[in-house]
Amino acid sequence: MLSKGRTRIDGLLGLVAVGGGLALSQFFASLKSNLNAPVVSIGNRVIDHVPERVKEFAIRSFGVNDKQALVITIYLVVLILAVVIGHLYFSGKKSRATSTVALMTLIGATSAFFDASSDVLSLLPSLVSGGTTLWILRLLKSRATATDVEEGRLNRRELLKTVGFIAAGSAGAVFVGNFFHTHASAQLKRLNIVLPKALKFLPPPPKDPALTTPGLSKLFTPNNEFYRIDTAIIVPNINIDTWRLRIDGMVDNPTEFTYKELTDRPVFQLDDTIACVSNEVGGNLVGNARWLGIRLDDLIKEASPSGSADQVMGHSVDGFTAGFPLAALDGRDAMIAIGMNGEPLPIDHGFPARIIVPGLYGYVSATKWLTRIELTRFDRAQGYWIPRGWSAQAPIKTSSRIDTPAIGSSVKSGNRAIAGVAWAPTRGISKVEVRVDNDPWRTATLGPALAKTTWRQWWIDWDAKPGTRTITVRATDGKGELQSSRSVPVVPDGAEGWHTVDVTVR
Repeated sequence: MLSKGRTRIDGLLGLVAVGGGLALSQFFASLKSNLNAPVVSIGNRVIDHVPERVKEFAIRSFGVNDKQALVITIYLVVLILAVVIGHLYFSGKKSRATSTVALMTLIGATSAFFDASSDVLSLLPSLVSGGTTLWILRLLKSRATATDVEEGRLNRRELLKTVGFIAAGSAGAVFVGNFFHTHASAQLKRLNIVLPKALKFLPPPPKDPALTTPGLSKLFTPNNEFYRIDTAIIVPNINIDTWRLRIDGMVDNPTEFTYKELTDRPVFQLDDTIACVSNEVGGNLVGNARWLGIRLDDLIKEASPSGSADQVMGHSVDGFTAGFPLAALDGRDAMIAIGMNGEPLPIDHGFPARIIVPGLYGYVSATKWLTRIELTRFDRAQGYWIPRGWSAQAPIKTSSRIDTPAIGSSVKSGNRAIAGVAWAPTRGISKVEVRVDNDPWRTATLGPALAKTTWRQWWIDWDAKPGTRTITVRATDGKGELQSSRSVPVVPDGAEGWHTVDVTVR
């Protein structure tokens, strides 16, 4: 029977071998834009096939960190398998260890085969990972003398030297791979982009009430604080020198644009609040920005859509699709956005271009990393989320949120503010009301009205009395319609209900 020390060493050697294979696969995946490391490809397939209830649970539990949680989970599974492989290989069960590595390689390669824009080279990272893992296992095995193996001991000096070299090589492969993916192309090119000037600038924003009301959401959400919900495990690394935007499908005049050709067209600014359909009542999956872009309806008209086309389908480079009614191009300033809050579109938010359609939830409209716009019909094609149980029609519902005081917080008695935001894009917000416990509703002061497409900040003064207090908010849109009070889950077309928070006043 092997000692506990030997058992730990076997597991460690398995980790070194599998880790080295994954590190080299990540390096190879960085060499071509349509290649993914095995963990990423497997994560993509999990996202594609996991039940919707699991996805909603992940978003509720982890928010914008849902994909990081998935990747960590996959790595934990791989870690356990690596330890098992080490035990099997160095305890004389080489064939079982080899079969386990082969099975992992097959799962990775099969997952990669179904990635967007995959080709025969898409299998390479997984094959490299599996092959490198087996090579490292054999190398580590050769560092043990025959007599020491039988006695359950390893040549520690040779082992440590070999492990050190493998660890250094793995770290180098990961570093270089990450550099190529995040810096060598898209990021550096983005930094050199000078955005075109809008034909007519929007007026400078007014003084932000958030500056004098601690805890209130800012008038414009900073790019680095803006929520990110999408299906991409890793952010696509797009080279704008080779990037193209095609408009085709049911059109008489298919068109294609380079990044320069697109940005040479007239551009305009748009203040617009976008929201994720998965946003729970009172959630933070919503943000307001000043976008810069090209009118989408102009581009569609130039392509001359067929009279029977009724859907505009956006295609992302990562395979995601989102379709919305052609009728939504009704003058509401839908755009292909290339700028966000005064800077080139951040990579996390769709660089080099994404679609923004005021008033529609992102899952049917806000295609990031845009590469194709297809004119089609709802009875012929469905966007990514529609077959998964979500509604094909997705207008953003009137919503309001209490930012401060925060739910479950403890505050001092006396005068303080209750504040938050409300939104009903394309309709605007005309009134916000707040109630404490069962007191009468009070009309809140509204912040700047940038446009009917944006949220409005609101606040009231509150003389907080000691005890547990329940605060509720509701909004009325620009058409006079009161926000729904009934409790409705996010599936299939967005949550409903009045946001309520309980706070302790001391």
